[in-house]
Amino acid sequence: MKKKIVITALTQDEGAVMQLMKTVRTYGMEPGGHFWQDDLKNLSWLGPSLELAAPDCALWAILGPAETLTKPSVRTGLSLAALRLQAARGHGLPLLVLPTTGEVDPAGLPTPLMAAEVIPAGSPTLGSKLTARANMPVRPAEAEYRLDVHGLPGLGLWIEAGPGKGRTWSGAMLGITGAEIAAHGVGPAGGPPERCVLEYPMQGLKLAQNEREYTAWGVRNVLDERSSYYISVKGDPAGLVFGPLPEGDEAEVHTLSM
Repeated sequence: MKKKIVITALTQDEGAVMQLMKTVRTYGMEPGGHFWQDDLKNLSWLGPSLELAAPDCALWAILGPAETLTKPSVRTGLSLAALRLQAARGHGLPLLVLPTTGEVDPAGLPTPLMAAEVIPAGSPTLGSKLTARANMPVRPAEAEYRLDVHGLPGLGLWIEAGPGKGRTWSGAMLGITGAEIAAHGVGPAGGPPERCVLEYPMQGLKLAQNEREYTAWGVRNVLDERSSYYISVKGDPAGLVFGPLPEGDEAEVHTLSM
């Protein structure tokens, strides 16, 4: 079976897409992909995340002008797709960012995309890079935590967090910046629960991390690898903070930019 490369074209640049597809086929791989729809309200990232999570996908290539990757809604959408992909497969995909114009600094990408290798779309070494990355073995790493996102028609965006395999949290906290939390819940891992019991629910917690201020909600429920804490998000989050509920002044939290 040929390796499949999923191409996310950020703009309707059919010439650049056709050239990339030709390169992929020349190097013995199968191209797939989509034109990116910048529509967070209607969960436009959900379809691409399903395509990327398919077992036959070996590499993700993001193609487009560097300036498009600076647009907040595009960054958030790509981040959500990447988080859903990572949760579905247990790891991410090899990722290439291919600017058609301008320059992209990998350090300036959202956290879920920071493992990307950046190479200009017109580079003469692009074919060999595609081949090398598509054949790179990816081994799931044992993580301290689980993080997932769920796009539910009619219910919007929900974010899920919980401890990694063999771990427990004595309470949980999820916070966001750039958006608001509308509801929260605790239940089995894999999707927001219909009903739940919240132990000592808290709202409006303020945290400052990496020069950003987050508003967080939390609970005292004990979580293990089979249970998760969920928040419903209103708006477009620019960053997340999450982890066990802090005890006193000490906080073991994880942050993520989008």
